[in-house]
Amino acid sequence: MMTRRRFLKLAGASAMLPALGAASSKRPPNVVLVVIDDMGQRDLGCYGSDYYETPHIDALAAQGARFTQFYAASPVCSPTRASILCGKYPARLHMTYITTGVNPEDRPLLAAEHRRFLPFDEITLGEAFRDAGYATGCIGKWHLGETHDPENHPKNHGFDFVRMHGPSTGDKFVSVFTDTALEFIETNRDRPFFLYLPHHTVHVPFEAREETIEKYRGKPPGASGQNHPVMAAMIEELDRGMGRLLAGLDRLGLAEETIVVFTSDNGGLRWVRDDDTGEIVTATNNAPLRAGKAQLYEGGTRVPFIVRWPGRIEGGREVAALGITADIYPSLFGLAGLPLQPDPQRDGIDILSPIADGSDAAVSGSERDALFWHFPHYHASTKPCGAVRRGDMKLIEHYEDGTLELYDLAEDVGETHDLASERPELARELRALLHRHLEEVGAQMPTPNPAFTQSGV
Repeated sequence: MMTRRRFLKLAGASAMLPALGAASSKRPPNVVLVVIDDMGQRDLGCYGSDYYETPHIDALAAQGARFTQFYAASPVCSPTRASILCGKYPARLHMTYITTGVNPEDRPLLAAEHRRFLPFDEITLGEAFRDAGYATGCIGKWHLGETHDPENHPKNHGFDFVRMHGPSTGDKFVSVFTDTALEFIETNRDRPFFLYLPHHTVHVPFEAREETIEKYRGKPPGASGQNHPVMAAMIEELDRGMGRLLAGLDRLGLAEETIVVFTSDNGGLRWVRDDDTGEIVTATNNAPLRAGKAQLYEGGTRVPFIVRWPGRIEGGREVAALGITADIYPSLFGLAGLPLQPDPQRDGIDILSPIADGSDAAVSGSERDALFWHFPHYHASTKPCGAVRRGDMKLIEHYEDGTLELYDLAEDVGETHDLASERPELARELRALLHRHLEEVGAQMPTPNPAFTQSGV
């Protein structure tokens, strides 16, 4: 049966909707959305790192707004990318795990089934901008389905220009993708464009140019314990690419006409195996945030979020309002002043319009009751779990045995003091809120494993 969404995609939604830029003689703003792979919030100088060197990204933050409580919708990559492009929670999309991931079978629970490709029925951010008359480009890591299947290719999700690979340049394609991005921008300088630039870096395997790595071999560790020279080199090379991208916008006279957004798909990878020694060493340190990638503690989900639009967003602004990657979709349209096709299932809200034009207004707390996470899978040290944050209170539920953890993030951002036994009524209330959310979005849940025994056989 053909759904309305699928019909719109096949027929071309632009045929059904007005050209969003045509209603006004004023050209709508360009948008550049940069998504980094596995960058933790603390991996940038502007977020407190004293080891990594990120002068260009720090300058971006100084010229725009830097959110301090912004979250990835998942602690791993594919679900978060789906939330960005669809404006929805991964649980609603049934994309709750890495598209290529395999769940173990020797555990107490059978992990939930998960979708391994971006639903074709969804009207993605790329399609929404394309149907608004924008040139659309996707340059970098897709990771939302096997691209040899035409339906899963970015070109079938709204992107007219696509580049996902390139010749190895020793910097995880940063220079190749930056060159391609600048070519895309220059080609489309005379019309509105939406560029989605999801880098492969700083994901494993670690790769950087030897001359950049050497710079950090003798550098003392940062106060937080960040000390991996290859990670530092990857971050510097990424920062260098961002500097070239921003300089290109300046050179073409497009800086004031372009919204630039910088974020990550999950928190920083805490540990990695050293290729030379085989030992487990620190990849990055998210302190004072707890843990890292693949975990629902703050270190696994809290990520950098920077937005710059000269003349519309006050430079050097720090924003404490809560946000999540599902908000990017409606926020970009809201900030740009473009009408957005209604979707009753969209979970994101516009968190950018309220901070435009130098306004002191924050996102209204009444617009959002809570933020939610659902990770019904096993991954490294992580077991199936879910989480909810309401106000400053955050609850984590472990699905194997139903145990709860409760933290007051205003007083304990490092999640060191579990309040679940001290405030059991609040813990039960937040668990009920999480369960209502999971039921409302039709979340797929893990189930008991009948073959599991205590010995794991």
